[in-house]
Amino acid sequence: MAGMLYLVATPIGNLDDFSPRAVRTLQDADFIAAEDTRVSVKLLNHFDIKKPLVSYHEHNRAAAGQEILVRLLSGETCALVTDAGTPAISDPGEDLVRLCAENGVTVQSIPGCCAAITALAVSGLPTGRFTFEGFLSANRSERRERLSELSGEQRTMIFHEAPHKLRATLSDMAEVLGDRPVALCRELTKLHEETVRTTLAQAAVWYEHNEPRGEYVLVVGGATVPQGPRMTLEEGVALVLRRRSEGMKLKDAVRRVADDTGLSRNELYDAALRA
Repeated sequence: MAGMLYLVATPIGNLDDFSPRAVRTLQDADFIAAEDTRVSVKLLNHFDIKKPLVSYHEHNRAAAGQEILVRLLSGETCALVTDAGTPAISDPGEDLVRLCAENGVTVQSIPGCCAAITALAVSGLPTGRFTFEGFLSANRSERRERLSELSGEQRTMIFHEAPHKLRATLSDMAEVLGDRPVALCRELTKLHEETVRTTLAQAAVWYEHNEPRGEYVLVVGGATVPQGPRMTLEEGVALVLRRRSEGMKLKDAVRRVADDTGLSRNELYDAALRA
């Protein structure tokens, strides 16, 4: 009979957030698969847990996943942990979950910390509908292209960002998305935890003169619902053509103008083709 894979959420800063159930799960598992064994061993030592560790991360997910699967199919139980937060969320653990599902291995999640949800809860922005985007690309062109695709997204958006990329990301967000509300949640659950509620433009200016410190979660307000066309179809086509001259793909230019103006995407696209 196959064993079981447990997804054990770990603290994102404060060790007191590790639940008794999570501790028991690690104690009862046959072995633990960790993103970085050097990080996980500190957690295990703190809770006096002695279990064999194997490495499972972005760069060995294919080979390590197969090895873990063989052990699970033989009847062993495995607890999967990341350095911080919930496994399989913006994490290579999703591949291992899929592999288990395809091979009839039961997967059970042991809930706990998730930085995205923690930030959303304190953001002060709408929480009923939201989208998690994780890390944007480090490549400026790819990052701006993705932000352009999100420009009409009406749900609250959640992003992760590293301090060395924060300035560039805020600058691009302010330019591509416009000046929207944002909550910058820094060092969540840690000693210097801070949430700053401001706008993208104000945040971009602030960090031009102040050094970003710590890991950030950015919670960005969604696009406002258009109240009807703000311009004629001809004016919309002219704006599409201007976006095209700036290097934007036709479908992306049409999407952006339609989201900004309330004009029909299909009508804009057809008219732009004829222009």
